[in-house]
Amino acid sequence: MKIFLASDHAGYELKNKLAAFLSSNYDVHDLGPYEYDSLDDYPDLIIPAALEVSKDNKSRGIIIGGSGQGEAIVANRIKGVRAAMYYGGNIDIVELSRTHNNANILSLGARFISFDEACDCIKIWLSSDFEGGRHQNRIEKIDSLT
Repeated sequence: MKIFLASDHAGYELKNKLAAFLSSNYDVHDLGPYEYDSLDDYPDLIIPAALEVSKDNKSRGIIIGGSGQGEAIVANRIKGVRAAMYYGGNIDIVELSRTHNNANILSLGARFISFDEACDCIKIWLSSDFEGGRHQNRIEKIDSLT
């Protein structure tokens, strides 16, 4: 499975650690940033990752920011993307984002979770499958929006 990674400056360090963590089991494509820049604009970095995921329905994206909220908002503007957020709390929400919502991008809040929490979250997210059934009709409605 291809995994597209991207972050802003606040998620830069966590992104790099996650790239190393994921690369032994997945085809990881790090779309930046490649160096820390406190003045970067997260849409410039997140949009390319979201576009890649939107083109390949077998791929997934992991995007990282300070809270992950702005990154998820940007990603969700791209047709075919369903980005879910996690920045701590009940980890069951991560599994539900896949099983019920078929989320294809996970947005993480680097200022609120540790590397170990991010790894646990990602393991759950990547191992959870979409249930389909009654949820499929909802996904089709979302994906039909322009």
